[in-house]
Amino acid sequence: MRKEDVYTIDDIYALPDGERAELIDGKIYYMAPPSWTHQRISCKLHQAIANYIDSKNGKCQVLAAPFAVFLNEDDINYVEPDISVICDQSKLDEKGCHGAPDWIIEIVSQSSKSRDYMAKLFKYRTAGVREYWIVDPEKQMVMVYGFEKDTVEQYKFGEPVPAAIYDGFTIKVE
Repeated sequence: MRKEDVYTIDDIYALPDGERAELIDGKIYYMAPPSWTHQRISCKLHQAIANYIDSKNGKCQVLAAPFAVFLNEDDINYVEPDISVICDQSKLDEKGCHGAPDWIIEIVSQSSKSRDYMAKLFKYRTAGVREYWIVDPEKQMVMVYGFEKDTVEQYKFGEPVPAAIYDGFTIKVE
């Protein structure tokens, strides 16, 4: 295929085993394996969120990448957020999440920086994601976008970061 072609979800599923990519508006973005720091942060966040949901007997599911999210009802958008929290069980099936998760967390790497800060920010907002966190290990910052109330907050690593979709729940990202 030529680079100017529009790719589809079928092209994602046709990738060789072990190769991962995301699809945003028909453009393929290949993904490098995550670093140790990335994985450590992802595991700690996943654990904190899952423990909180379990302690409240919550219905939401917290899922870590690789997990397919089909944001729109089209075949040119497919993402694998680092962490997805989905409260509407009807969106889930064996292929992934069909529609916007309630909360998405992306952990920035060198190869994903512009995608996380720009393309995904726009995509997640327009798809109906309620809350989006960008965790940036290099800057040691967490950007929190509350799309329901149109808020943007910035936190340093080590500060408690409130999760807007859960009253009283905070996480320290370190």
